[in-house]
Formats: sequence, C-alpha cells, structure tokens
Amino acid sequence: MNVQSLSIEKSSARLARTVSRTVMWLFLLATALLTLFPVLMTLSGSLKSNSELMTGGGLLPKVWQFANYSLAWEQTNFARFTWNSLFLSIAVTIGTLLVAAMAAYVVDRRQFPGKALYVGVQASTMFISVGAIVLRPQFDLMVKLHLNTSLWGVILILVSAHATTFFILIGFFKAIPRDLDEAAMIDGSGFTRTFYKIILPLLAPGLGISGLFAFRHAWNEYILPLVFTMTNPQLQTLTVGLANLRYGSSAAMQTHLMMAGACLSILPMLLVYMVANKSFMQVTAGSIKG
Repeated sequence: MNVQSLSIEKSSARLARTVSRTVMWLFLLATALLTLFPVLMTLSGSLKSNSELMTGGGLLPKVWQFANYSLAWEQTNFARFTWNSLFLSIAVTIGTLLVAAMAAYVVDRRQFPGKALYVGVQASTMFISVGAIVLRPQFDLMVKLHLNTSLWGVILILVSAHATTFFILIGFFKAIPRDLDEAAMIDGSGFTRTFYKIILPLLAPGLGISGLFAFRHAWNEYILPLVFTMTNPQLQTLTVGLANLRYGSSAAMQTHLMMAGACLSILPMLLVYMVANKSFMQVTAGSIKG
C-alpha cells in the first residue's frame, strides 16, 4: 500500500511538472507571437503596394515591392537622417553613461549633505512625467545658450534625464567590493583616478546594459528633435524624417514607404543589441555563478 501510494504521489508530481511546463511554454509562445506579430506585419506591409496595403489582403504581398526600400531611402534623405540619429544617439549614450556613472559612484561611496534629497529627486523624475509642459522652458533655455539651432540642445536635455541609468549603475557599484577602493588609495591613487582606472573597467556589464537603454531611448525620441529642427530640416533625425513620409506630393498617404523606412531604421538598433548582447550574457553568467 505504501509503495502504491508513493507511486501515485510520484505520478502526480510528474503530471504537475508537465502541466506547469506546458503552461509556461504556452505563455512564452503567446508572448513571442504578440511581440513579433507587429514586426511581421510591418515587414510584410513594406513589401506591398500602397493600394494593396490600404485595401487589406493577406499577410504576404501579392507582388513583392522591393523598390519601396529604395524609394523610402531617396524620398527621406535617409542617409542624412540616419547620420543625425546616430550622432544624437551616440552622443547621448556617452554623455548619459559618463554623468550617471560618476553620480552613482559618488552616491554609493561617499556621504555628503543632501545625499538623500538628491537620490529622492532622481527617483521622482522616473515616476513623474510632465510631458509637453517642459518643452517651452527647455527650448527657451537652449535659445539663451545658443543651442537651439543644433542637435546639441537635444543631447543636453536627453543626457539630463539619466535617472534610470543612475539607479541601474548604483546596483552594479554595490556589487564591486569597497576593498578595491581602499587598496587603491593605500597605493596612492586618488578618488577620481580610482574611479576611472579601477572601478570603471569592472563596470563594463552595467555600462553595456545601460548604454543599450540610453541608445534606444535617444534613437526613438521624436518630440524633442521635431521641435528643435523645425527651422533646419537638415538636422532632422530618422524618426522625424519617417513621419514626413506619411504624405507624398499628391497628398496621398504613403503607408508602404513609412513601413519600409521603419524596417530600415530597425537595423542600427539590432546592431547595437548584438554588440551589447555580450554584456547581457556576462550579467546572466555572473548571476548564475553567484
């Protein structure tokens, strides 16, 4: 009887594990489909004619319109806008990582008056979204600094919004032993040199992850580049340029070209993810090891 009961319990446990795994895999599969479906629809729409796209139809195009990509490239000055987006995103990423890393290091390693207030202000910027309310003050400030006619005004504003990166890096700093700082200072290294020469190289996984988020945020930014480049179309970023594809010279919607441009604009983000993927793997390996 005991043997039979034990066998039944094992069968029940095995059945429960099978059911839980099946539910988990079904959930992951549904999540993957919901995530990939808009991408597949965009890719499919970029290869359709505008009339076929507007009238509906199947997922696959009846006639594959590969010329949509060349038209989108030519009509949006794609090369120029891509360069503007790359310049903006790279500058914002470097600035954000530098400012946030220095701030996080000081907050984690030093005690100073107003520390709690500073951390509280940083946290509040993550949960309070003022949206378009601050656009006018930001623009007026950049006008006084004579930065309203270049992308540097947008870069400074985006770098100032570094709270998320700040808190991510604080978590990584807490994992770095303070004994390294003390040993470096005993050897005669100052606070700044210790940060740049010893601590910062150990922060590579955190910088990789934070850099990916900062790059993505800057690459997808639309409102600020739109406001700051209204009088200088040559400085428009890719997100602003793609929006201009909405209507052609005949005032007809060119949704197929917008989708083709959107597919092209995804490529740099994929490249950045492939570069930063090593940082994700290091963090995963470290967490498993720990």
